[in-house]
Amino acid sequence: MTDMAELPSEPSGWLSDRELNHVRSELPLLYVNAIPVRINPRGELTHVGLLLRADDDGVISRAIVAGRVMYHETIRDALVRNLEKDLGAVALPRLPLDPAPFSVAEYFPTRGITKYHDSRQHAVALAFVVPVDGDCEPSQNALDIAWFTPEEAASEDIAGEMMGGQEALLKQALAFCGVLP
Repeated sequence: MTDMAELPSEPSGWLSDRELNHVRSELPLLYVNAIPVRINPRGELTHVGLLLRADDDGVISRAIVAGRVMYHETIRDALVRNLEKDLGAVALPRLPLDPAPFSVAEYFPTRGITKYHDSRQHAVALAFVVPVDGDCEPSQNALDIAWFTPEEAASEDIAGEMMGGQEALLKQALAFCGVLP
């Protein structure tokens, strides 16, 4: 029988800043992107939630929920964790037991390879549309959340406030939901 003290401990899933920077320079990382939406009682999408974020350089932009999938974490758990991190614990996302993405977005540190860009890394993001029922209280580096009608969300004004190609992913989500104007 194996002594429990001999078994390796479960990794935390977190990397130090130095380790993360090294991994980002060598490997693509897996992320989830989530577009929070409000649905009316008939099941129709009425509003899209976009975060207002400030990056490390103080640049403020509109953004969708995004975050890494941690080691030994299911996609569903990563979605819940990142939605709660950005929208607060009472956002009440409605996720199926086995969520399926509407798209896969591949972010590159070099512009022009795809429409998605992240200067820090090569990342592959599974993209989801997630209905939320509760109150959203942005946290972490999310300053606020604003709710837009599909028409407003698809506007050039909103696209101009987004970075890294997320405006294209937002429009793809609206088309997937059948509400792209």
